[in-house]
Amino acid sequence: VKRQRRAQKQLRARKLTQEQIRPGTPEPVKGREHVYVQTELYLEEISDRIIESDGECQTDEFLDRPLTPLFIPAKTGKDVATQIEEGELFDFDIEVKPMLEVLVGKTVEQALLEVMEEEELAQLLSHQRAFAELRNAEFAELQRLEEQDRRIREEKERRRLEHLEKLRKQKETAEKIAARAFAKRYLADLIPSVFNNLHDSGFFYDPVERDIETEFLPWLMSEVEETLQKKVLGRTMLDSLIRMVVEKRLDEFSRPPPSDQKEAPAEEPRATDAAPQVSGEADAADQPDEEKEETDQPDAEEQPSDSTSQLEELGQEGTVDLETE
Repeated sequence: VKRQRRAQKQLRARKLTQEQIRPGTPEPVKGREHVYVQTELYLEEISDRIIESDGECQTDEFLDRPLTPLFIPAKTGKDVATQIEEGELFDFDIEVKPMLEVLVGKTVEQALLEVMEEEELAQLLSHQRAFAELRNAEFAELQRLEEQDRRIREEKERRRLEHLEKLRKQKETAEKIAARAFAKRYLADLIPSVFNNLHDSGFFYDPVERDIETEFLPWLMSEVEETLQKKVLGRTMLDSLIRMVVEKRLDEFSRPPPSDQKEAPAEEPRATDAAPQVSGEADAADQPDEEKEETDQPDAEEQPSDSTSQLEELGQEGTVDLETE
């Protein structure tokens, strides 16, 4: 506002100086007055309304025409003249003196104003520099304070978040401790019962016992079964051989003896015993019975039954021995 007022004052002063510097017409002498006089080359009547008139013309054929004369407008109005004698209008030295004083004064005043304006501008520049320096210092201080305030806000927000995180962790820890205590109390009786059920179900076992049950015993049973199968096969083969021998003997004893063999009955059983020896059955029971072949048929039938009973006894003893092993 001060600057605007100062600028308005300067403008007013300049206008006044310009109005004063303009040269004006000197005042008329007493008894006379100034009158407006036309000084143009061509005189024209001064009127508010311009008189207009219509005119017509007919052009002739194109002919050599002379140069167009200089246009001089028609004179209008009345001429008025004034006779001025020497010394009646003004005295140059007397009339020029105030004008020169005014011109010199205004020039000096204008110079003073310019000098003052330059000084004022210099002061304004110095004030502007000082104000700019002060403003820059204040701006730097303001930035420092804003940065400090921002750091304080960030630190406050960080502390608040840390406090909230601490409270959250404390709450979470308390909940975990409570849950752990509840779970421990709840599972105190559950874990032994679960282990007992698992032990009863067979999940917890002795590895040696389990290895014996799963590896050794199946192998032992398979070996025993294979051995028994071999013994049973041997028994069946022996039974079949004994049956064949018995059937052959029965067939031979059932036939009537020829006339040639009646004289030598002791040699007949020897011929019959050759068949079982050839078949690979050299039984110990048949050798002591060679002398008794001359007896009746029931004696021959009792002999294989005794041998089969002996074989069965031997097989039973072998199975008992395997079972004890």
